[in-house]
Amino acid sequence: MRLPSPLQSRGAQPTQTRNSNGLDQFFASLHGRDNLSVLDFSGASQANVSFITNLGHRIYSEDVLTSIEEVFGFDAETQSNPVRVDMFLNTILDFPENHFDGALVWDTLQFLSAAAAQATVERLCRVLRPNAYVLAFFNADEKAATISAFQYRITDSKTLLLTPRALPAPSHYFNNRGIEKLFQSYGSLKFFLTRANLREVIAKR
Repeated sequence: MRLPSPLQSRGAQPTQTRNSNGLDQFFASLHGRDNLSVLDFSGASQANVSFITNLGHRIYSEDVLTSIEEVFGFDAETQSNPVRVDMFLNTILDFPENHFDGALVWDTLQFLSAAAAQATVERLCRVLRPNAYVLAFFNADEKAATISAFQYRITDSKTLLLTPRALPAPSHYFNNRGIEKLFQSYGSLKFFLTRANLREVIAKR
């Protein structure tokens, strides 16, 4: 488990609480099963570790936004370099096939180019077991000049605590068709549109 990055503490910023239908469905997919493995892309968090282990499952945390900055420098051109993309995938998804029963991807894919995001989703598919679920968030405002990056902390199965991250993070806009293309190798896809101009996506391996 990686320790929180210094990027996570650049100034005291206000947090916000958000209800999440996608999160509720994600945890419903784990209900009635024990000793599952969950991958969390939001970095090490005692809240997430406690919540998931209290359900009887294991959690592996990876600070993917920090890895994006370290490998690519949030540079779109660098994200088209196959060597860099492979380095990034080996940093965040160096696991055996069929290793995880679910993945909390949060908003990380929208800080990757379309090609790098596609490669990430395809590698993720390999390390997930059949019928595993993925939860991902995407900005739904096509005209937004910038979007915020967050740390996601689980309060309960339907509620998240979001802390803004001070990151120099240009984003890539994914419309519904783009999201469907990202997850084209998955069995099913479900969208939830929130009041905060956010698409919550549940993909089933």
